[in-house]
Amino acid sequence: MPAKFASLSRAALLLSAVALLPATTAGLAAVDGRVAPQFGRLFTVYQLIKADYVDQTDDDKLIKGAIDGMLASLDPHSNYLEGASLERLDTMIDGSYSGLGLSVVMDDNAVKVVSPMRGSPAEKVGLKAGDYITHLDGKLIYGGNLDDAVAQMRGEAGTKIRLTIFRPGRDEPFDVTVTRGVIDLAPVTSKLDGTVGVISVNEFSRNVGTEVASAIQDLRRQSGGKLTGLVLDLRSNPGGALDEAVALSDLFLTQGDIVSQRGRVSSENAYYRAETVFPGDAAKGLPLLVLIDAGSASASEIVAGALQDQHRAVIMGERSFGKGSVQSMIRLDKTHAVKLTTARYFTPSGRSVQEGGIEPDIRVPQLTDPDAKKRSELSYRESDLRGHLINEASLKDKDLESDKQADPRFRQTPDQLKAKGITDFQLSYAVDTLRRAGGAALAARSR
Repeated sequence: MPAKFASLSRAALLLSAVALLPATTAGLAAVDGRVAPQFGRLFTVYQLIKADYVDQTDDDKLIKGAIDGMLASLDPHSNYLEGASLERLDTMIDGSYSGLGLSVVMDDNAVKVVSPMRGSPAEKVGLKAGDYITHLDGKLIYGGNLDDAVAQMRGEAGTKIRLTIFRPGRDEPFDVTVTRGVIDLAPVTSKLDGTVGVISVNEFSRNVGTEVASAIQDLRRQSGGKLTGLVLDLRSNPGGALDEAVALSDLFLTQGDIVSQRGRVSSENAYYRAETVFPGDAAKGLPLLVLIDAGSASASEIVAGALQDQHRAVIMGERSFGKGSVQSMIRLDKTHAVKLTTARYFTPSGRSVQEGGIEPDIRVPQLTDPDAKKRSELSYRESDLRGHLINEASLKDKDLESDKQADPRFRQTPDQLKAKGITDFQLSYAVDTLRRAGGAALAARSR
């Protein structure tokens, strides 16, 4: 197995970790005469390739390569979308499909799992964030195309596919057989644990704010009006629509800023404030605890940062991914689009989460995952991506790596927790925190 499989991600593109905005198209056709010499040089190279390259070339391939090169020189989240890649992004925002339920990226020419969707066939067979998929039905896919790999993993519900997995921390690869299912991109799920409500937001697709509001009402009814606290689970949530991040934050906030976005032109800066989407606090002052981890990115960080800065919630878990930029998706036509980084976003207190992410108020490791420690050591975040935007606060590497140090308070082994019936330590710890405190201490801290 190539050693690069165990390296930190340097070239991964998180297609699903974006806060999408509608982009204005005014001025797109304007041409600055000062760049004419540069375009002349580009056209000269194109002519040389067409005339002298050893094989006959395809114009579409050359133009796509030029566009990809321009966008790749900017940052990891600006890219050109067409065909399957555009369909995948559209599906993430609104839709369903038959497949495995995996969010994947290309990392060092290998397909890497960003996260399995909750309740998906991939999650049920034990696939984890950070796994590398090297073979599909015995066929090597290393060095191939991400869209081709995704197309092979999708298929009719009920059919099976064998994946060969390389997992950092294990010496040998292993095979898993997954039965494809219908993946309904349900962004919100909820359950009642005693008198504590748990709401999991899996992604920020359409109507997330409205669905969480409905979930809170359902939990109140299920508890017979005795709901004592809420856990908002944003772990492994790679982001999505900025408007939905604002709506979700607004559910719990009654005043002040939620997030601001600042671009190159100050006149286009925008500020999003509470009470613009939903009036009042949907939780009616109930203690609120937000779970995050290294897979919580973009829109998830907007919510966590807003609730943390406004002292409305206690943030628990692990440091988030650290994607503090806003992308606008500009449709060129029905089948082509550009996803372009157009602004940075800032929390209500003026913090940029770029590179550093959101630091939890209470750090809690995922002790029920036997591979968690090794995967934490090898985990990648925004600061590991080649060409990422730099945080103007000049964050120090030692501060960014502090979350990889073991916490002496948490010494239980996965086997010990399993014997107690605990399968998700972070969630169990969060619920117990609300239950033990009876809500009083946490409410005082979050207000």
